[in-house]
Amino acid sequence: MTALANVGKMAVGVRQSLQLVDEFRPDVCFVTGGYVCTPVAIACRLRRVPVLIYLPDMTPGLAIRWLSLFATQVAVSFPEVCSFFGDKAVVTGYPVRPELLEAAADRNDARRRLGQALGIDWSIRGEDGNPLPLVLVFGGSRGARSINQAVWAGLPELLVHCQILHVIGTRDWPLYQETSPVLPSAWQDRYHPVPYLHDEMMLALAGADLAVARAGASTLAEFPLTRLPAVLVPLPISGNHQLPNARKLADAGGAVIIEDGALKTQLTSTVLELLQDERRRLKMSADMASVSYPGAAKNLAEAIEKLGRG
Repeated sequence: MTALANVGKMAVGVRQSLQLVDEFRPDVCFVTGGYVCTPVAIACRLRRVPVLIYLPDMTPGLAIRWLSLFATQVAVSFPEVCSFFGDKAVVTGYPVRPELLEAAADRNDARRRLGQALGIDWSIRGEDGNPLPLVLVFGGSRGARSINQAVWAGLPELLVHCQILHVIGTRDWPLYQETSPVLPSAWQDRYHPVPYLHDEMMLALAGADLAVARAGASTLAEFPLTRLPAVLVPLPISGNHQLPNARKLADAGGAVIIEDGALKTQLTSTVLELLQDERRRLKMSADMASVSYPGAAKNLAEAIEKLGRG
């Protein structure tokens, strides 16, 4: 019964989409996946409107695989993804906001502007007399509890060697306020927790020396563009689609992967190892930059324009 109901809903969706297509008369249909796009894609194909799908991840989910049957072209972030779509695939890279491109041009300036925006002093120096590296930790808008808890547990060891900008997430911010770790007074100005970053996130990505994060699709563009070495912790659910993203960056040499279940035992030691090996971090930064597509937005726009011209 559920399957029949879904077929009925799809038929209604296609009919409504056909009406919209007839009214709007588009030159191109551009979609980024999800079953909600299917009626529109079908309607456009029925009206001979070219359909372009954009896939940001390294592997397509079922919705994208299904939608690709109706697509004229499928834009992908890297050449390795082309094998899923054959002749329909075109490599564009992953487009990013212009603000990130601007911030990535000068890491020192990005960090200075970030400090001004958040009221943070980056001039604190370590025992060697050099400014402390900046570690950016985040797990998405809601946060990642396993990453948060592992970082909190490792703060006494980590803050000897770095400053940490910790984007805790809106879900776990109350938890932090209730159970915030007690730090020695000398280290309290090295730990900077925030619930969320908006426009400042561009500066944080461009200004950090190392990141600890999930491996969502955006990391495939933002980390290479900002040359940001990373410790990646793929989300172990949602079809495990983040693992191929993490592997792409790790295989390039720009990232280290830790499984979510191993965070408690591996995160602190892994981050410390990277903090104490600047030469390795610099190599990771160069390796990360090697998979960057700074012209991705232009490439994608040109692909849409080309389809529109027929």
